[in-house]
Amino acid sequence: MNTIDTKVAIVGAGPAGLLLSHLLHLRGIDSVVVEIRSRAGIESTIRAGVLEQGTMDLLTEAGVGARMKAEGAVHHGIALSFGGQRHRIDLTGLTGRAITVYAQHEVIKDLVAARMAVSGRIEFEVANVSIDDIESDKPYVKYERNGEQTRIDAAFVIGADGFHGISRPRIPDGKHEDFSRTYPFGWFGILVESAPSSDELIYAQHELGFSLVSTRSPMVQRLYFQCDPKDSVDNWSDDRIWNELHTRTENNDGWKLKEGRIFQKNIVGMRSFVSQPMQHGRLFLAGDAAHIVPPTGAKGMNLAVADVRLLSIALDRFFKTGNEDKLASYTETALKRVWRAEHFSYWMTSMLHRFDDASPFQKKIQRAELDYVVHSRAAATVLAENYVGMRYAD
Repeated sequence: MNTIDTKVAIVGAGPAGLLLSHLLHLRGIDSVVVEIRSRAGIESTIRAGVLEQGTMDLLTEAGVGARMKAEGAVHHGIALSFGGQRHRIDLTGLTGRAITVYAQHEVIKDLVAARMAVSGRIEFEVANVSIDDIESDKPYVKYERNGEQTRIDAAFVIGADGFHGISRPRIPDGKHEDFSRTYPFGWFGILVESAPSSDELIYAQHELGFSLVSTRSPMVQRLYFQCDPKDSVDNWSDDRIWNELHTRTENNDGWKLKEGRIFQKNIVGMRSFVSQPMQHGRLFLAGDAAHIVPPTGAKGMNLAVADVRLLSIALDRFFKTGNEDKLASYTETALKRVWRAEHFSYWMTSMLHRFDDASPFQKKIQRAELDYVVHSRAAATVLAENYVGMRYAD
């Protein structure tokens, strides 16, 4: 068996794992990342990317924000569409901050390139990954590749391997509590070859259900509409999709959704999930391994970034001084932001989606809330400051 000695073993080469590895490198702390997928696989998995101001700033400070600044689209507002009218929420005017639309797989490309540029170790295409001895001060990770076993000895293990990964189940039963909600709808998403229909994201509430107009690049749109999560993409022809989106997004102001060649269709479920604590012994969880938010609030990757920012600070303090205070308080600190984001995502989801079992009274309450948000500066500011991201506390 091969053996690797390092300070921090990181399971998962998504944004959380890669960014943590890079942040640790900048602080002089060695790490190794293991990933079951190939480099091409993680760099080509297309996922949404709405980056909060804090995420943008951290990537820039870490030296991996150049392409984001050159190719990402800075948005200073979003639109809420309902009742036949569209209303702009001035994010920057209300908060002094903005968001950038830059796809997650592009962030991953930047992070992989940064790690490779300094000979950072990322073990791709591994199998049979396991985590052991997390309650000792010498935990380790094992994996196989090409029939050969390797063991990574480390001081800490970080589980950044997503909701379905192996890390969270390593916390013993009775040592954690899970909180979840599964929503009775999903999102039908398409990628379209066309110029953007709008300079800013449009969140549309309609009697047929929610829809979202966003972009991925100057020539690719990402569009969604609320659907039955058990539906199949095979039931939706291109003509049927466009008819649904036109109906849900267009008002009487002359604005038209731009069509193009649809080159990807998928249906994603909607759920909220938090597992706490986010640590046990020398194992720490980050990102989707610990929490999931519905995509309405655009918080998923941003929460992962916030988690690893905290971990990089805590690990740096430990290795430089031996002080474990920030490691011990990691869960408490991280969960303050996690639950704030969970509430915001739940609120946006509840305010914008169609619920089949909603009574006439509940529908009127939903409309009243939307009216209040777009006509009250105080309510609009609450939405805006959560959307651009709450400022880091430390």
